[in-house]
Amino acid sequence: MTHVMAKGANIPLTATAVRAVLRWSATPGAPDVDVSALLVAADGKVRSDADFVFYNQPRHPSGLVRHLPKQQAGTGDEVSDTVEIDLGRLTEDVDRVVLAGSSEEGSFPSVPRLRVLVFDASAGEGAEPLAEFPVTDSGDVTALVAGEFYRRDGGWKFRAIGQGYATGLSGLATDYGIAVEDGEEVADALPPVGGPPAPEPAELPEEPDIYTLAPAAPPAAPVPPPPSTPPTVGTPAAPAPAGYGYPQPAAAQAGGYGYPPPQQQPQQPTGGYGYPQQQPGYGYPQQQPAPGYGYPQQQPAPQPQPPAPAPQPTGAPGFALPPQGPQFQPR
Repeated sequence: MTHVMAKGANIPLTATAVRAVLRWSATPGAPDVDVSALLVAADGKVRSDADFVFYNQPRHPSGLVRHLPKQQAGTGDEVSDTVEIDLGRLTEDVDRVVLAGSSEEGSFPSVPRLRVLVFDASAGEGAEPLAEFPVTDSGDVTALVAGEFYRRDGGWKFRAIGQGYATGLSGLATDYGIAVEDGEEVADALPPVGGPPAPEPAELPEEPDIYTLAPAAPPAAPVPPPPSTPPTVGTPAAPAPAGYGYPQPAAAQAGGYGYPPPQQQPQQPTGGYGYPQQQPGYGYPQQQPAPGYGYPQQQPAPQPQPPAPAPQPTGAPGFALPPQGPQFQPR
């Protein structure tokens, strides 16, 4: 059963979630109407600008109050603008939810058949409204408080108000604690949907499209070893010094290619006929050892005069006997 309410009347609500609707006839030349909701604390003010839900800020941060798009109401020329409110889940610091309306290009007396309808949000489409309040005595205004939902004895009630604001929606918003400067539209004064705008990030320096790496330093060229000059064919290589501790190279010892052949030491005869004996023979002085460390210098012995040579036998010219040893000398 629908309660038809007069201005200033109130009814208790059994529904914990409602749809509050402003409905009118969109006849030619009639002003357009927009519905809005304000979440108000016990001091009669909104807690922040986010508590004002309307067409330019259609969703409260809590998600419990939502503005729906306008739609045609059944058949005919009637239009509905709706706000859904989840009353049972609102926090305790929300004392009231004010249902407001504003008109464009005309005042409310020019809006035909304007009324407020309250539906149980859990009821389906086509269900009868819980309450209906015809707004007929608003005055020549462009904004009004159509009604309000308020707490009472642990529950919620709805009151029909119909109070207009000659200063328009800006005056209504200012009355409930929303900061709007003179001549400024409410939609411009409030932050965009979802809360205050985030600060713009600091402008970053422009970055190049392509990043290139610095060319790597070329690797250091390896130091080539000193060239070895091969010995010229036919030219003997310079022999290593043959001083103390420096052995002769093997090639020099062996008389290899490019080296002079080693000098052959003449072999001493073993004392054959006509050759002196290895051991000093009779008549020759003994060889004295060289004085060593700790031995006195020896005086050299006087050398004996060799005997006069024997007369050569006569014979054929140019013939000579081989030298004879002392044993064959005349005594």
